[in-house]
Amino acid sequence: MSASPRDPGAEPTSRGALVVATLVLFVVNAFVPFGGVLLYPLTLLSTWVHEMGHGLMALALGGGFASLDVFANGSGLAHTSIPDDWRNGLVALGGLVAPPTAGALLLAVSRGPRRARLLLAGLALAVVLSLAVWVRSMAGWIGLPLDAAVIGIFAIWAGPRARMVFAQLVGVSLALDTWTGKGYLFTDSAFVAGELRRSDIATVAHVFGGSYLVWGVLVLGVSLALLALGFRLAWRR
Repeated sequence: MSASPRDPGAEPTSRGALVVATLVLFVVNAFVPFGGVLLYPLTLLSTWVHEMGHGLMALALGGGFASLDVFANGSGLAHTSIPDDWRNGLVALGGLVAPPTAGALLLAVSRGPRRARLLLAGLALAVVLSLAVWVRSMAGWIGLPLDAAVIGIFAIWAGPRARMVFAQLVGVSLALDTWTGKGYLFTDSAFVAGELRRSDIATVAHVFGGSYLVWGVLVLGVSLALLALGFRLAWRR
């Protein structure tokens, strides 16, 4: 008896996963009571990606990355050491563009169940390793292990369709991070850990010159371009 051909319609598709993930994120944000609470783990994950962007950029430029803090209100702080020159501006930019870059990568690459599994497993492992090496805040120690556990569960035990939808959900959330928090791009200071500090975009303007408002528009444009690129690649057949 010959094997029946596989029904291609039964296979999860990148397009279908992207549509479902985007709808879930929109509905929970807009219509579900306490939707922000339900999406809080994704907020902490975005903060972690942001601070890791600062730290890894500092390491790439020959500086130091001592630790990072993730706070319960969704803010964070990367403790880096870098000379107060052009490299300091790039470290500030590294955090701002890290979430949309990571989100676009997830959207573009997790186009099948196997790729989604590899990316989710790699993300969970990266979170766990950072807990041992860099994370030094109570909220980070409590929230990030839960993030890693949920990501790992979807990577290992979820079905192909659920795994792809979840990978795209994380990707969309990260890719939208700069847009949803765009107010931070247009302020010159922010309270972090109870202390008023110069914002990342103000640091960029201080190092490279010009208005932080102009730099905010430029970074927002880059973030939206990354978002569009991620969606386009995820939508390709």
